[in-house]
Amino acid sequence: MKRILSLALPLLLMGGNSFAQWEPAGDRIKTEWAAQIDPAHVLPEYPRPQMERDRWQNLNGLWQYAVVPKDATMPGEFEGEILVPFAIESSLSGVGRRLDEKSELVYSRTFTVPSAWQGQRVLLHFGAVDWKADVWVNDVRVGSHEGGFTPFSFDVTAALAGKGAVNTLTVRVWDPTDNGPQPRGKQVNRPEGIWYTPVSGIWQTVWLEPVPASYIESLRITPDIDRHVLTVQPVTAATSCLAEVEVYDGDRLVATGRSINGQPVEVRMPADMKLWSPDSPFLYDLKVRLKDGKKTLDEVDSYAAMRKFSTLRDKDGIMRLALNNKPVFQYGPLDQGWWPDGLYTAPTDEALRYDIEMTKKFGFNMIRKHIKVEPARWYTYCDRLGIIVWQDMPSGDRNPEWQMRQYFTGVDRTRTPESEAIYRKEWKEIIDCLYSYPCIGVWVPFNEAWGQFKTPEIAAWTKQYDPSRLVNPASGGNHYTCGDILDLHNYPAPEMFLYDAQRATVLGEFGGIGLVLKDHLWEPDRNWGYVQFNSPKEVTDEYVKYANMLLKLIKRGFSAAVYTQTTDVEVEVNGLMTYDRKVVKMDADRVREINQRICRSLDE
Repeated sequence: MKRILSLALPLLLMGGNSFAQWEPAGDRIKTEWAAQIDPAHVLPEYPRPQMERDRWQNLNGLWQYAVVPKDATMPGEFEGEILVPFAIESSLSGVGRRLDEKSELVYSRTFTVPSAWQGQRVLLHFGAVDWKADVWVNDVRVGSHEGGFTPFSFDVTAALAGKGAVNTLTVRVWDPTDNGPQPRGKQVNRPEGIWYTPVSGIWQTVWLEPVPASYIESLRITPDIDRHVLTVQPVTAATSCLAEVEVYDGDRLVATGRSINGQPVEVRMPADMKLWSPDSPFLYDLKVRLKDGKKTLDEVDSYAAMRKFSTLRDKDGIMRLALNNKPVFQYGPLDQGWWPDGLYTAPTDEALRYDIEMTKKFGFNMIRKHIKVEPARWYTYCDRLGIIVWQDMPSGDRNPEWQMRQYFTGVDRTRTPESEAIYRKEWKEIIDCLYSYPCIGVWVPFNEAWGQFKTPEIAAWTKQYDPSRLVNPASGGNHYTCGDILDLHNYPAPEMFLYDAQRATVLGEFGGIGLVLKDHLWEPDRNWGYVQFNSPKEVTDEYVKYANMLLKLIKRGFSAAVYTQTTDVEVEVNGLMTYDRKVVKMDADRVREINQRICRSLDE
């Protein structure tokens, strides 16, 4: 991943006091990365590594904020400063305050546009804002967005002040958390057990980018290893232009392709093309250009991998998950993606990468990203480090609703038309923004029966919209004979109580082995795990016992498994690591040895 530095912003433009006055709110546990935060350079890394341009400006840092009654007029003055992009409820925001459905959060900051950008269109990008965001530049409303997990952008050129002038950016956010039907994952207003603190407002990088009048808006990249073809679809309004793609192996140009009139570019890959896998996560570098004759209008850097996710029958007739036309047992942790100091937002880019690196060190080859969507850089790290990702749709509506073991006969919930529309819109946006990441192998529309509705229809739509991935219709939920996978949940030990001869049968959740470690607890007097032990040795012994049970069940038909979970989260103490990431709670060598045996159990 190449590093592109954003333009530095003068202190006087932040509209607040000295950076030295910022400090984390509250006294709960924190990661070691919290102490490394510089409010003048918060998450300075380029936020969209799958489509990079050289010029951009990072708007993270201290903004002014106020909390006002819902639908009230704009505040006459602000209450203080908040560190963007950390949610207002988080410690790292410097505020640590709850926002309810009767209130709205108003942000404000100033910025200038570099003189070198004159004559370009200026895009304002938000990585993610939970949930409804309305945006103004210089009191001109430039747009709004609903959805807490996906990026969005506005062309703000017409609203900008003159050359060298100071512009004012205002963002107004409403987030009802579990008092609304929108996707929200584990967020609740009354956190307990497996339910966590709400996340409201801006929680990913905010940035500016200059683009030409005709520019590449996004890329849709699809590999086909059977045909030796890489298809790159540049999404652009300039349909009459030429699109050109160059594919590189290091510095060596290995393939090119062109198309006109907005058609996809089909690149014929070499006969000796390199395939992506967890053991060898090879990525090709791409240059994608938009041209008018010989003139280059726009150019972006990207990357791609040649890989294939599918199912096939093994020599024993068992339906298996396959990677590159070979059975691969996919095994990884349930990854919530929460942080004690930043909640949804990792304190630094190093922290964001750390959990993935530890997953690899534990010997896993997969992560189930549990009812949350991560920033773009997280998926790029999975691409580069070699981790298959099962991507959940964040749950919402009136969850949870368990209908225990209503397999194949369970009754889905009836959602309101508004709730259905919100789900469909946000699920499509999630698939769109993550489509081109090679690591994603499985889409998971529903977790258990949490807001589950019209399962066969949603599974069929997901498969039709993205035929290149597998669809796990309802991980541990009400099960229907649709999609590619039957997914069972069983705690704490592995158990196969159902089997589907036509689809891959997987154990979507098991484990949850708890260990309480003093000085690393979110709440010292309140903690929870499916089972709890008293020492790292006891926890490791129990883990190895479950893993050996899983090995036997693989022979009977399990094709993947997910262990709960990567880290402790709030009062849950069943992580491989503590919530502050300061302690690995098991014997990593023993865990890695048995995990590698599991991941290689289907090797020929």
